[in-house]
Amino acid sequence: MDKDYGHKPVLLDECLEALAIRPEGLYVDGTLGRAGHSLEILRRLTTGRLIGIDRDGEAIEAAKERLAEFGDRFTPVRGNFRDLGDLLGNLGAEKADGMLFDLGVSSPQLDDPARGFSYMHDAPLDMRMDSTAPLDARAVVNGWSYEELRRILFDYGEERYAPQIARAIVRRREDRPIGTTGELVGIIRSAMPAKALREKQHPAKRTFQAIRIAVNGELDALPPMLEAAVEWLKPGGRLAVITFHSLEDRIVKQTMKDLATGCICPPEFPVCVCGRKPRVRLVTRKPIVSGPRELEENPRARSAKLRVAERTEF
Repeated sequence: MDKDYGHKPVLLDECLEALAIRPEGLYVDGTLGRAGHSLEILRRLTTGRLIGIDRDGEAIEAAKERLAEFGDRFTPVRGNFRDLGDLLGNLGAEKADGMLFDLGVSSPQLDDPARGFSYMHDAPLDMRMDSTAPLDARAVVNGWSYEELRRILFDYGEERYAPQIARAIVRRREDRPIGTTGELVGIIRSAMPAKALREKQHPAKRTFQAIRIAVNGELDALPPMLEAAVEWLKPGGRLAVITFHSLEDRIVKQTMKDLATGCICPPEFPVCVCGRKPRVRLVTRKPIVSGPRELEENPRARSAKLRVAERTEF
């Protein structure tokens, strides 16, 4: 591991095994981040190529520097994986041997207070993965209705105190706009009962997760990305997806299950008339999770789940 980039990426060995890397193959890292997974994929290629996609311009620039030694075998692309098919089409890419998507927020985004992702630092409310995107956390917190706020806190954050927190936000912003993460944390704390504040988990964690997901449209992007990924895989190509919370994992699990489903005709039909064929084979029925050693080295891996599917012949 190169010294400048911190701990190794989540479930690295498991991802490399899942992708079954061929030295001459074409691979896509759809969530480039700090390029830890990409680095190890490239090290296993000889004549192969890796395409790295990220919506964060800072991540793209850092990856170019980190992966410069691989020359034109690494192709960086700035874009949202929601548009995966268009991004690969615009490159004139061939179908890939494997694709990896790590859906966690990258460590540099979390650790840079200026990005506004963290409830541990006071910073402007932002939370945009793409700093050029029009919607930021300040707009959500100050502009969305009580009902919208309550819904995202409950649906995206699974926050049981969603009504109280949404009400407190609306009440506070009537006096003046809420501008910083520190202000928001104070409002969240004020809305929660004392027993909730004594829990091990930070009281603002679920609310910040919910707002981040809303700002970046993270859950909406998953089904179209997964569909496009399967379309752009060669038969036998592998799709590996790491999720970090139950909402993401549920969508990935269900979409992969749907893609692995063949005939949907009623059982009483003597022959299939729907013509539906499975588009993938599920390599993992249950998600792969981190072992004790990785959890000791990297507590952020605790909630990581890896699911793997393989493109079938049509």
